[in-house]
Amino acid sequence: MYSKAAVGVYLNYFLLGMVNVILVSNMDSLTKQWQTDSAGISYIIAVIGIGKLLTYAGAGRLSDRIGRKPLIIFSSLMMGIFLFAVPLAPSYQVAIILAFLAGIGNSAMDAGSYPALIEVFPKSTGSASVMVKAFMAAGTALLPFMILFFAKQELFYGYAFFIPATIYLVAMLLLLRASFPNHRIEKQPKENQTAAEIPTFLSKPNFAKEGFALIIIGFTSTSLFTVAQIWIPSYGEEVLGLTTASAIKLLSYYSIGSLLSVLTLAVMLKKWVRPVTIIVIYPIITFIAIVTILTIKIPSVATIAAFFIGLSTAGIFQLSIAIMTELFWEKKGRVTGLIATAAGLASVVMPLVTGLLSKSGNISIIFIFDAFLAVVGFLAAGFVYYRYQKVVGKPSTTSLQKQKTRHTRLSKSL
Repeated sequence: MYSKAAVGVYLNYFLLGMVNVILVSNMDSLTKQWQTDSAGISYIIAVIGIGKLLTYAGAGRLSDRIGRKPLIIFSSLMMGIFLFAVPLAPSYQVAIILAFLAGIGNSAMDAGSYPALIEVFPKSTGSASVMVKAFMAAGTALLPFMILFFAKQELFYGYAFFIPATIYLVAMLLLLRASFPNHRIEKQPKENQTAAEIPTFLSKPNFAKEGFALIIIGFTSTSLFTVAQIWIPSYGEEVLGLTTASAIKLLSYYSIGSLLSVLTLAVMLKKWVRPVTIIVIYPIITFIAIVTILTIKIPSVATIAAFFIGLSTAGIFQLSIAIMTELFWEKKGRVTGLIATAAGLASVVMPLVTGLLSKSGNISIIFIFDAFLAVVGFLAAGFVYYRYQKVVGKPSTTSLQKQKTRHTRLSKSL
């Protein structure tokens, strides 16, 4: 019944995966067009984050007031305009305006799409959320190959913008004809449902401790993949001596790692591990991969390292929200908003900070800074893991069913 709505939403996110790296992947062309440098491009990416951060709260209220469909259609239109206009933008100032509009479109997409998917797939919200990440990773992986094709054919770089822009408009037309669930219908809970779903703790969760640590993880996890997406191609080109096309392909391997991680987590969280274990292990993998790419400056090694950076930075943000809402279940909206705000700040601050670092002329400094962020994320995760054992305890045979229920609820937040 809602198949067109689902296809339209997932198509939007497939294209958003391209949008997230399209400026970085065309950095050489854009710096010449706007007479700027790589730091200037990173600042434009920060403006996208500012647009999203400033409008997300308003978009959320609109989503509840007027429905999901108008916001999702609006987001398709805004992203289509952004992609069509960027290759034609005559100046850096115009590009900044377009970036802010893209941020508005991004916030509208998230505010409308995530609730819509939950309403379209009420019995499989976990799988529906995981597929968003999967489609984004697929789009990110495909874009470098598209750019490489146009470069080999000696065609205008703007075609890599125009094609996804056209598809965004097709998605908009599809969504115009799609049916969405009535967002105003509220399901009445059963009288005994609340008591059954109230979690039991060994001790009371402390927001000033594990809550604050999870907010830090929300910031560091977003920072890690933001820095990687922006600067991996530049590192490949400037430090490893790769051609522009080969350096951009590093993003594809990064995205393949992200896609594999998301799909694997969906299975692992249901059967073998808890989210608190993953958030401790992944920053270690990220740190090792970054140190490897800094010390062993061989293109083949960098390819493998890019894959593992993608694998170990995907899903941590969602898991931090899942753990937070499990521990502080009585105020899920408020604590989720705090982590989302931390992530939004990271998406704004990291392009600005790394842009300034790039002016030193040594791009390796950016990845040394990234390794430091991984260490901070690991320390925060280690503290959360310690506190989680104190608050929730370890799974036992007598609590197997409770753990299964809890893991199911947590995986739905991915």
